[in-house]
Amino acid sequence: MANRLATAQPNVGMRHWISPVVVLAAMIAVGAPAAGAAAKQARPARVVEATAPREAGEPMMAIVSIKSQQVTFYDADGWITRAPVSTGVSGRETPAGVFAVLEKNKDHRSNMYDDAAMPNMQRITWNGVALHGGPLPGYAASHGCVRMPYGFADRLFDKTRIGMRVIISPIDAAPVEFSHPALLTPKAEAIAAAPGRVEVLAREAAEAAAAADMAKKLAATSAREAKPLPAALRKLQSLKARADIELASADKAVVAAKTDEAKARAEDSKQKAAARAAELGAQFETAKADTTSKLDAAAAAKDAAKVAETKKVATAKAASDAKLALEPVSIYISRETQMLYVRRNTHKPAPDGGGEVFDSSIEVPITIRDPGRPIGTHVFTAMARNDAGLRWSAVSIDEGDSAKAALDRITIPQEVLDRIAATALPRSSIVISDEPLSSETNYRTEFVVVLSNQPQGGFITRKPTPPADLMASSDDFDDGFGSFFQRWNADPAPVQARRRVAPYQRQPQTGWW
Repeated sequence: MANRLATAQPNVGMRHWISPVVVLAAMIAVGAPAAGAAAKQARPARVVEATAPREAGEPMMAIVSIKSQQVTFYDADGWITRAPVSTGVSGRETPAGVFAVLEKNKDHRSNMYDDAAMPNMQRITWNGVALHGGPLPGYAASHGCVRMPYGFADRLFDKTRIGMRVIISPIDAAPVEFSHPALLTPKAEAIAAAPGRVEVLAREAAEAAAAADMAKKLAATSAREAKPLPAALRKLQSLKARADIELASADKAVVAAKTDEAKARAEDSKQKAAARAAELGAQFETAKADTTSKLDAAAAAKDAAKVAETKKVATAKAASDAKLALEPVSIYISRETQMLYVRRNTHKPAPDGGGEVFDSSIEVPITIRDPGRPIGTHVFTAMARNDAGLRWSAVSIDEGDSAKAALDRITIPQEVLDRIAATALPRSSIVISDEPLSSETNYRTEFVVVLSNQPQGGFITRKPTPPADLMASSDDFDDGFGSFFQRWNADPAPVQARRRVAPYQRQPQTGWW
C-alpha cells in the first residue's frame, strides 16, 4: 500500500564474498565441524556503494538502516547514492530515531580515542552522535556514531546542509510518495509576496527600533532633569514658610513698638520680611509649576517609551515571522505529550558557540484521537513543488498505525496552519511519533526523537556536559566527541519501556534580531 512503509532495496554485491554453500561443502570435504560452525562463518552479501544513474540534486534526507548497515541519501526525486556503514556495537548502539544535521567539521579529531581522525563529521546530536568517515569491517563497530566509507563521506560533505533530515531506522525504510489533506498546502500568492513582506516589515521594525531608542533616551533625559526638582521645591517651600514666620514676627514687633524710633525700625524690618516672603512665594509658585510640568513631561515620556518599546517588540516579531516564512518549517507532534511543536532555522549562530539557533516560538496542545493507542513514528517531507502546492513523501520506522491512519487521527490547530501553511516550502516536514522530544532537543537543534523501544547504548552513555566555562569549543564530543551542550539534561534516562524517556523541556528563547 502506498501509505505503508516502503522497504529500501540495497545494491547487493558479491565482491570478496564466497557463497555459504561453497563454504559448507569445502568444510565438509576437509572434515570440518558440521552445519552450525559453517553457518556461523556465513555472512549476508555485503552492501556496496552505488549511485543512481541520473543527475543528482541536493540531498534532502539520509536514511540509515541499522538492520542492513546501509545509508541512503535522497534528493527530491528519489535515492541518489548509498553506501555501507558501521553503526554502534552492542552496549553502544546507534540510537534509532529522527535527527537533523546540526554542525559540520571536515577535519574533526577524537578527543577520547587517541586523537583518532573522524573526517567529514556531520553532527546529529550535541552529545556526540554523528555521521563521519571511518573504517568499515562489514558489521556494527562504532561507539554510537554512523561510520561511512572515507571517500563516500568526503564526496557527500559539501553537498549536505545544516538541517538536512537524518533518519536512523531499526529496519529497512525508504520514502514513498504520499498525499493527505492534513499536509501543509501553500498558497502561491503568499509565497510570491513573502520576500516583499520581509523587506517592508524589516524596514518598519528598524524604524520602530530607532523610534524606541529615541523615546528611551528622551524618557531618560526627562527623568534626569525632573529628578532634582521635588527636592528643590521642598527647599523653597521651607524657605517660604520661614519667611512667612519672620513676616508675622515683624508685624507683631510693629504693634509692640512703644516709641516712634522703635516703630520705624519695626516697620523697616516688616517691609524687608514682606519683600522676602513675597519673593520666596513667587519663586515657590514658579518652581511648583515648573516641577509639575516637568514631572508630567517625564511621566509622558516614560509612557511614550513604553508604547514605543511595545511597538518595537511587535514589529520585530512580525519581521521575524516574515523572515521565518522564507524557511522550511518543521512540525513535531507527540502522542506522549499531546503537544505540537514548530521549528525553523534562523541561521543565526548560537550565542555561546556551536550550531545555529532554531526558532521554537510555537508550541501548542493538540488533540489526538484515541490517544491510548500507538501511532508509530512517521516522517512526512515536502520534497518539491507541484501543481497542488507541494509533493510529499512518507517514511515510517516504528510499529503503530500506517502513515495515513496516523494523520487521520490528528487535526492541526487552525491558528498554527494560519501562521505557517500558506508559505510552506520544500524541505518542510511533519513528524508524528509516540515519543516525547528527546532531552537532546534544545534551542540549537531541530527535533531530536529517539525510539525508546530500541537500544540506545551509544546515546545514553555519553558523558555529561562540563560547566559552561569549560565549553570552549565545539570539538568536545564523543565517539570520541566527548560531550557538548548537553546541559539541558546531562543524564538521559536508560531505556526501559516505551515512552520512559525524559520529556522535552521548553527552552528559553534567544532573540535573533
